[in-house]
Amino acid sequence: MVTTEPTRTAPPSVAPVANPSPRPRPERRALEGRFTRVEPVDAARDSADLFAAGAGDELRDRLWDYLAYGPFASEEQMRAHLAAQAASEDPLFFAIRPHASGRAEGIASLMRIEPAHGCIEIGHIWLGPDLQNTTAATEALYLLIDYALSDLGYRRMEWKCDAANAASRAAAGRLGFTHEGTFYQHIIVKGRNRDTAWFSILDHEWPAIRANFAAWLDPANFDESGRQRQSLGALNRALTASRLGG
Repeated sequence: MVTTEPTRTAPPSVAPVANPSPRPRPERRALEGRFTRVEPVDAARDSADLFAAGAGDELRDRLWDYLAYGPFASEEQMRAHLAAQAASEDPLFFAIRPHASGRAEGIASLMRIEPAHGCIEIGHIWLGPDLQNTTAATEALYLLIDYALSDLGYRRMEWKCDAANAASRAAAGRLGFTHEGTFYQHIIVKGRNRDTAWFSILDHEWPAIRANFAAWLDPANFDESGRQRQSLGALNRALTASRLGG
């Protein structure tokens, strides 16, 4: 896939790490925002909501195109899937519950957790149609990223996706991730090849990106109809271009 995404090109570093101590593992805890709550998955509590968000029509079936599982034919299947996710330590799965609806409408996880190296990934993301392109969805991912980088002190946050998934690649750039390259013939998903695009946010990059999130989430950034005055994607793309000399 041809891409014009800004790509990290800094020379390899062997610099000493200021704090080489292992980082804490993320906990099963709720994260509260202004627009949404992110909470550990509970199959009994969340299965009805998430089945409604992720099944029932062609639009919802397409949510699973780039995931290794789904779609689900019944709430019972969704419940069994969520029960396995709820029992997992890595990935650590969270339900996304916008305050506006009070329903669980999507999933995200912290995964590939490497405390010894301070490296962590956000993934297994799927958002029901009512959650997509909302402030609540953006805030939910921000809460998880900020928890790992700010609260737990991880050095590196990763985002990986199918290189053919243009929407996920665009989301990574909007959220402030920098493209690092593509792993070709990386894995097999549902019987087909997946080339994997890699993105990251590094700890020293996060304060400026975090400030962009704060500016974007500020109530003053939204007009009376809830429309944004400035775009998070524009803020973060400008920051990335400036950092990479683009």
